[in-house]
Amino acid sequence: MRTVAILPVKSFDAAKQRLSADLGEPQKPLAERMVARVLDALCTATSLERVLVVTREPVAAALASGLGAEVVDEPSLAGHSAAAIRGVDRALELGADRVLLAAGDCPLLTSGDVDELLARHTDRGVVILADRHGSGTNGLLLAPPDAITPAFGPGSRERHAALADIAGMPWQVEAIQAFALDVDTADDLALVREMSA
Repeated sequence: MRTVAILPVKSFDAAKQRLSADLGEPQKPLAERMVARVLDALCTATSLERVLVVTREPVAAALASGLGAEVVDEPSLAGHSAAAIRGVDRALELGADRVLLAAGDCPLLTSGDVDELLARHTDRGVVILADRHGSGTNGLLLAPPDAITPAFGPGSRERHAALADIAGMPWQVEAIQAFALDVDTADDLALVREMSA
């Protein structure tokens, strides 16, 4: 099964604004480090045929190119869902059978997590990788790639399930720690540091 990963990356200058407000200082270096970790996990996963990075951020594009990922230019900053859709369109052009949409702020993700997830799910359908609160989505596994249209943001776990129902696609929610622990707040960062210790 030809599987393509898609990593949308926003401008690092605009990244982690809520976390910056919590900590009282810009978090651009942290955003860069997290994206680099996620990108490394995706690029070293043996079950992925290709990794696409959808971005206008030059540093992310350079990181992607250095690791052998394909950079898909984001002509305008239209948000995470729009970038994900752009990546899906490119994956379909490449003949992908399924796509894994990943978030760039899940620094505990490893290539093993990716390979195990893909080995468990080989059938048609939608796998929603929920955040630790159970309401958001930090990843989507879509087979075929256009099984549903990604719709990230607050409440997206339920929204993605509803979209799968409308499309007549089987779906399930998985709570995988490496995907669940994204970093948006100071509490999130503290938890990730605790889990990394």
